Amino acid sequence: MQSRTPASRPGRPRSATADAAILAATREALVELGWSKLTLQDVAMRAGVAKTTLYRRWAGKNELVVDAVAELFDELRLPDAGSLAADIEGVVLQFAALLDRPECRSGLMAVVAESTRDEPLRERIRASVVDRQKRLVVEGRSRAQARGELPPESDPEETARTIDLTFDMVAGAVVHRTLVSGKPADGPWIRSFIRVLLLGLSAPA
Repeated sequence: MQSRTPASRPGRPRSATADAAILAATREALVELGWSKLTLQDVAMRAGVAKTTLYRRWAGKNELVVDAVAELFDELRLPDAGSLAADIEGVVLQFAALLDRPECRSGLMAVVAESTRDEPLRERIRASVVDRQKRLVVEGRSRAQARGELPPESDPEETARTIDLTFDMVAGAVVHRTLVSGKPADGPWIRSFIRVLLLGLSAPA
């Protein structure tokens, strides 16, 4: 069944408290039951809401799990540690710790696997997780340029490409290290990775 984003419906406004309870219940069910056994009925029971409440908000399990995982990624913050290298190290440590949480690891790997045969789901992951977290790259680059650590860019298209590439490099490296290789993204690894990354960012185009 293809994914689809639920259309807004008139009537009672959504409850932020109910949404938070549903997303938390989804993550809890993922850890306890796994992807294959997770059902909307079980999530509704855990969250203390009617099953119809879930269907008014989400078209199905795929969309629900993406939003439950996306909420975790929204916790990431870019620290102001005084230098670009220190800022990146701080956010990468947060990212690695997030991926180590069972609810994040299970949910992310499940929806990525499902998205290989579901293009609308892939688009939802891109919009809800990837595009939202590019804010960290935008903030980090702006701060580093203000410090004089990175040169300013006047071409908006080139800036967008650099932001995309930087995000892909950081996210891809950490996900591969922790989830594919199963090795820790610890201090020595992160500092070595940052040295390589900064060489590329500071190199002339």
